[in-house]
Amino acid sequence: MKKKNNYLRTVCWIVIGAFILTGCSNNHSAEEKIFAEDWNREPEKEKMKEPQMMSDSVFIEADTEDPAESIVMEPEITSIDWSECFNGLNGAAVVYDVSARQYTIYNSDLALIRRSPCSTFKIISSLIALENGIFEPEDSTRIWNGEIFWNEDWNKDIDFREAFRTSCVWYYRQVIDDIGKNMMQKELEKLQYGNCDISDWEGRLNTNNNNRALTGFWLESSLRISPKEQVEVMERIFGDHSDYSEETQRELKQVMLVSEQERTDISIYGKTGMGKADGFVVDAWFTGFAENAEGKIYFCVYLGKTDNMNVSSSQAKEIAIRIVSDYYGQ
Repeated sequence: MKKKNNYLRTVCWIVIGAFILTGCSNNHSAEEKIFAEDWNREPEKEKMKEPQMMSDSVFIEADTEDPAESIVMEPEITSIDWSECFNGLNGAAVVYDVSARQYTIYNSDLALIRRSPCSTFKIISSLIALENGIFEPEDSTRIWNGEIFWNEDWNKDIDFREAFRTSCVWYYRQVIDDIGKNMMQKELEKLQYGNCDISDWEGRLNTNNNNRALTGFWLESSLRISPKEQVEVMERIFGDHSDYSEETQRELKQVMLVSEQERTDISIYGKTGMGKADGFVVDAWFTGFAENAEGKIYFCVYLGKTDNMNVSSSQAKEIAIRIVSDYYGQ
């Protein structure tokens, strides 16, 4: 009987021990499960907090930082009286000094009006052709077809550099056709070039000339740009943040360099342009940039039709050189 009681007592203890162990095991698993779930949830909580913390940080920085350092300021626009340089001619001038973040403008109303770029567009067509391999400067000669043009410099085989300097229209008509409509449209939009309108590709809107070799959308036709926009385009091409290769810029600077100037401490680069309607000059340009040891300025001088006065691109060029020289002399 005593043995039997001992046996029952032993079985009970085994059962109780198993129950206790099982309970502890189950409790431990539950705790591990809860701990694991809390652990997995913790990063989610942190992720939820991060945007709020980042947002608060931005607001704090905006409240505590100097606004001049955190906000990119628009360039200042200053009006100036350069009428003495124009000597009665109807015109406008724009100078953009990047280092000073300042536009200096004469005749601001006219400076914002879009007109035909005429031969200043040779800067753009040359840029696109050079950058996209339409021609190489050392292998750029095009064959004259024998047609006699009013400019004797055009009546021969001619290469890129000479075509630019003599502003040979038939040469650039061919170059622009080789560039093609799709590439031209894409490049003008990239440059934000005026109205970017090349719809009159053949230049049929030009009432002054019906010779296909001497017409196009850039000559008193669909493409228009203002003097202020001309300056901005020059900065996009030749500025510190230009998307164009140094080689392309170097080639353009070579053909745009103005040699006939008195001051040797300034280098001036630009291109003339002139357009007629009904036999009269209605648009005359000189646009480009200048640089010295201190940096660059971008400029554009525009002349419009002026009653009882002759208007020409050479006059625009002379005015621009004078304004640039005076600007650097300040």
